[in-house]
Amino acid sequence: MSMQRHSHSQNEWEICKLVKNFWVIAGFNVLRIINEPTAAAIAYGLDKKSCRKGEQNVFVFDLGGGTFDVSLVAIDKGMFRVKATLGDTHLGGLDFDNKMVHHFVNVFNMKHKIDISGNSRALGKLRSACEKAKRLLSSTSQTIIEIDSLAGDIDLHALVTRAAFEELNKDLFAKCMEIVEKCLVEAKIHKSQVHEYVLVGGSTRIPKVQQLLKDFFNVNGKELCKSINPDEAVAYGAAVQAAILSGEGDKKLDDLLLLDIMPFSVGVENDSGFMSVVIPKNKTIPTKKEKVFSTSTDNQSSVLVKVYEGDQARVKDNIFLGKFKLSGFPLAPRGVPQINVSFDIDVDGILEVSAEDKTKKSKLKITITNKKGRLRPGEIRRMVRDGEMHKKEDEEFRKKVNAKNLLEKYAYEMRGKLKKLGEKVEETIEWIDRNQLAEADEFEYKKQELERDLQLL
Repeated sequence: MSMQRHSHSQNEWEICKLVKNFWVIAGFNVLRIINEPTAAAIAYGLDKKSCRKGEQNVFVFDLGGGTFDVSLVAIDKGMFRVKATLGDTHLGGLDFDNKMVHHFVNVFNMKHKIDISGNSRALGKLRSACEKAKRLLSSTSQTIIEIDSLAGDIDLHALVTRAAFEELNKDLFAKCMEIVEKCLVEAKIHKSQVHEYVLVGGSTRIPKVQQLLKDFFNVNGKELCKSINPDEAVAYGAAVQAAILSGEGDKKLDDLLLLDIMPFSVGVENDSGFMSVVIPKNKTIPTKKEKVFSTSTDNQSSVLVKVYEGDQARVKDNIFLGKFKLSGFPLAPRGVPQINVSFDIDVDGILEVSAEDKTKKSKLKITITNKKGRLRPGEIRRMVRDGEMHKKEDEEFRKKVNAKNLLEKYAYEMRGKLKKLGEKVEETIEWIDRNQLAEADEFEYKKQELERDLQLL
């Protein structure tokens, strides 16, 4: 099965698990969950398999009714490797409709002094008319919106042109292209290195969308790929992947392999409130990675492991996924206990985190399905926006935390050395008290021994 890219990104672990359980209860065998743009790339790759030579970078532009996703997929023979993926859960055909509805509510109010913004029946009729007009404007330069008795016995009769529609939605079109640029940056691919441009989703039929993509990629004389049905591409790709996993496909599917990626970084909080990344963003999944941590204070008997996802420097700006506590450490100086934290992500993007005390061999683990970690669409948009706004601030915070940690480490090291030096000095004084009648060469040897210990420390 396939899912919208950013409907399970930041809270991927929870939603994937819930959706998978839902289909199992319904009697289905969920072999794997893949992202919609990835499924579309599979459909495209299979369609063009016979005429493709060498590795090709395919840009998938998926603009549907309610969401927008883009992916950069490298296709080489039968291997599909996702390099980067981004999206917006609140950008799609419905948003273009809303712009038109809002416009004509204002037009009607100005002309007839009647505000229909609170009239659900009138808004429903207007929304249907605007959606129909939007579709017609993909094939004609202008159309008429006619609604009988929109409010009472007053009708709406208005001419809407393609140019007016494009002006109303220019901010949404600009947002689409911003996400396209960010995706290429994350994939570390220049737009000139993209070989094909695949359009998926009904809203890609809008001429302005197609023109913006052509202008951005400098597609001179080359058509955007529309050989696959934009309404069926995702389902087709998901079906192909199911055939591969179930072993029921024909021979042309034998050499197909899909490698998906992590949409956000995951890690744990350190003692400074800093995000210590264990698995970075855009890492190919499935994957498993371990990282060793330790205590931050002397004689610390327990450690609270807090798991977060996101790409901000401070954990307070990321999403909390879950926590667990390791306890029973023997009393020891800071930095001595060894805590091995392991992150394991399966092909469906479900995360399992475990932590083990290496000295006691005690182990705890957590599977991330915590509802408190669930991310609302508004939070997803906030994180993407804040990531750009606070980039410089995050870098300053990283420098501050690193400087603080270096000073703290040095101070603790010096305290330990001074403590050892003090012990050596006390031992020497005690020796002098016990050996008042010792010879001169013995006193000289003890002095050299103390100086040598000081140099070693």
